[in-house]
Formats: sequence, C-alpha cells, structure tokens
Amino acid sequence: MSESTPVKQDEGSKARQLLGMKGAASGETNIWKIRLQLMKPITWIPLIWGVVCGAASSGGYTWGLEDFVRAFTCMLLSGPLMAGYTQTLNDFYDREIDAINEPYRPIPSGAIAVRQVVTQIVVLLVAGLGVAYALDLWAGHEFPTMLSLTLLGTFLAYIYSAPPLKLKQNGWAGNYALGASYIALPWWAGHALFGELNWTIVVLTLIYSLAGLGIAVVNDFKSVEGDRQLGLKSLPVMFGITTAAWICVLAIDIFQAGMGAYLIGIGQNLYAAIVFLLVIPQITFQDMYFLRAPLENDVKYQASAQPFLVLGMLVVGLAIGRV
Repeated sequence: MSESTPVKQDEGSKARQLLGMKGAASGETNIWKIRLQLMKPITWIPLIWGVVCGAASSGGYTWGLEDFVRAFTCMLLSGPLMAGYTQTLNDFYDREIDAINEPYRPIPSGAIAVRQVVTQIVVLLVAGLGVAYALDLWAGHEFPTMLSLTLLGTFLAYIYSAPPLKLKQNGWAGNYALGASYIALPWWAGHALFGELNWTIVVLTLIYSLAGLGIAVVNDFKSVEGDRQLGLKSLPVMFGITTAAWICVLAIDIFQAGMGAYLIGIGQNLYAAIVFLLVIPQITFQDMYFLRAPLENDVKYQASAQPFLVLGMLVVGLAIGRV
C-alpha cells in the first residue's frame, strides 16, 4: 500500500498539470500534452457554459441536429480556440511571474521553446477567426457578428496580458475584463447565433460580469507572492488576503441575487426563486472553505460553490428566453 501511494499522487499531479490547475508535477515531455497544458482546459468550461446560456436566452434554439452542431461549433470557438489562445498568450507574457509562482509551467520549466509558443498563439487565433466567420455565414448574418465578437475577445485578451496596458496589473480592471470575457462574451455569441443580440442582453450580461469579477479574484490568490514581488496590483496584494476574499464572495453573491431581482421585475418569479435558492449553498461553501482559508481552499471552493453560480446563469438565460 505504501509503495503505491506516491504513484497515485504523481498521476493526480500530472492530471492537474494537463488541465492547467494549481499544483502539478514537472517533467512532461509529450509536446502535445505540453501544448494542451498551455491552453488550460479547465478554463474552457465557463466559456462553453456561457454559450449555452446565450443560446437559452435567445429563445431561438431548437433541439435539432443543425442547431446542436452550430452550438457545439460555437463552444469549440469559445473554449478550445479562443480560451486556449488567451491562456497561451497569458503564459507567454507571464513567463517571469510564473517562474516565481508556478515554475513547473511549460515555459519557465523549459518544456517548450518560446518560438513554439508563438506559433501556437497564431494558429489558435487564425483558427478562431476562421470558425467565427464560418458561423456568421452559417447563421446568415448580414453583419459579421460572430467575427466581431471574436475580434473583441482577441483584443481584450491582448490588453489583459500584454504591455503597455496589461490590465491584469490592476486588480479591478483586470478582473472585470476577465469576468466579462468569461460571462458576457460567450453569452453574446450564443445569443447572436440563434437570435438577435440586443442592448438589453449586452447591458444585463455586463452587469452579471461583476459576479465574474469575483470568480476572477479567486485565481489571484495562488499567485499573490509573485504578484507582490513584481509589483502587480491584484486585489489580494492591494487589500490583503482576508479583505480580498470578502470582495470576491460579495461580488458573486450580490450580483447573482441582483439577477434574481431582475427576473422578478420581468415577471419570471419561479426562475427568480430558483436563482435565490442557488445562492444559499453558494454562501454556505464560501463560509466553509474560502473565507476561512482562501490560500489553501481556493480550488476546493471553486469546485463546491461555483457550480451554483453557473447553474444560476442558465436559469437566468432560460427565463429571458421565455420573455
């Protein structure tokens, strides 16, 4: 039994490394696994879910093969291609900070050459733009909505990671840009693919993205030491661990509940009640894990509480689709 334990831990560490999660083993030599690690597949999930919420809010999605394939293609665009592009670009510009916080990451560990990383960034970007244009043609858009949203996402990813703006240097601007990219952008894409994107959806999801700001803050706790050394003004660095943890959970809970209030305002009372009920276990796990030990429990907190937020997003999308 004692001889098998290290093997299991090593396998678990490699799995975390492949998914792009905190805590990993070094020494991977398979170039395709290294490339996948750069793309952080764990980060694709909220963007894929955002497309589902957008399709629901459009009211135009039907359960047929063509709509399913269109939605799946949009998920491919938002997740593996554009989120993969964003994460690879971020790793490229975060080489120095990763050498402090996560030296096992592919670039600081020397597992992949910088020129190979640049090639991956370009390939993912070109593929994303191509798929977006194809979706516009498929949906019959007179204006290239999907391509425009993809270009906007590309721009946000660049100014988030790259100098001179490097929005991630500022905890407020960087985390909101990240939250909007994870909630609003894929939601707009899913909605535009099956309906008409309108200002109500745009404004509503931008407000909802303030809950995404709270999610984004969670990621700052794992890199607080490197951020402090390099002068990056993340919220944990600016306000301290405890205050930043409270900012995180309050942003999530307040704006999730705010969406419930909005649903009452448009007469969707049953859906509003479901959203409010989902906030309760969310708060429970926040207290159990994150507020008590944010540095140790960030991953456990995300796994336990975040599903209630994303389920709430779908409930909101379904309610809007009924209006």
